[in-house]
Amino acid sequence: MTPFEPFGARLRRAMDERGPLCVGIDPHASLLAEWGLNDDVAGLERFSRTVVEAVADRVAVLKPQSAFFERFGSRGVAVLEKAVEEARAAGALVVMDAKRGDIGSTMAAYAEAFLHKDSPLFSDALTVSPYLGYGSLRPAVELARETGTGLFVLALTSNPEGGEVQHAVRADGRSVGATVLAHLAAENAGEAPLGSFGAVVGATLGDLSSYDLDVNGPLLAPGIGAQGATPADLPRVFGSAVRNVVPNVSRGVLMHGPEVVALRDAADRFTEEVRVAVAGR
Repeated sequence: MTPFEPFGARLRRAMDERGPLCVGIDPHASLLAEWGLNDDVAGLERFSRTVVEAVADRVAVLKPQSAFFERFGSRGVAVLEKAVEEARAAGALVVMDAKRGDIGSTMAAYAEAFLHKDSPLFSDALTVSPYLGYGSLRPAVELARETGTGLFVLALTSNPEGGEVQHAVRADGRSVGATVLAHLAAENAGEAPLGSFGAVVGATLGDLSSYDLDVNGPLLAPGIGAQGATPADLPRVFGSAVRNVVPNVSRGVLMHGPEVVALRDAADRFTEEVRVAVAGR
């Protein structure tokens, strides 16, 4: 048994106390320019530190997109390490958006990079891809259980290309996306108040009533804001599972930078809109 409090329990508490909002840290070159920053390591550092300063003490989750840091090489990764450390110190849970997926020892190494307590990139959870077969994620699942961390597994993503894989129907008549959800429900069986193994499910997908989204785990929901979905859409898309949804907003908050107060105000507005939508009032 892990000596660490599981991610699902920590996430449930953070969502109840701070609201369920997740703010992405996505330092696109265009967004750096909008902030008046250069597309270099100094601009990257200024951007990420400003976002952490503005919202890490008030939102439940911060989600840095690893690729935008990796493109600067080791110096960019060093900025990411610092952002993760400072965000967690301020009380936010960090979901590393790296979408890793591989087999065997390589998957184990990816898991250690982000979910091992001694890693400089140690995060509360990691996004992963199951499309080498769900079983390929087993090293990450096992390490997450040992360290009290979590996974968000790509299941029904918001990009239009995803459907050609996720909606494909297996020989047993069940779609690939539904199969991923069923695996997650099995991982989370009996966990309370919330399992640590969640799904990525796009908030822009409309009616998902044909899917069983009640996996007893969190549902990371990209698509709020710039991609067109609104907090008011959440009950319609997620139905009875809406209380476990972690809506992700990136540009909808980040576009208000570089002023810290403006970023905080935007995050607070989204948080309140999500609270109202989830509560149904």
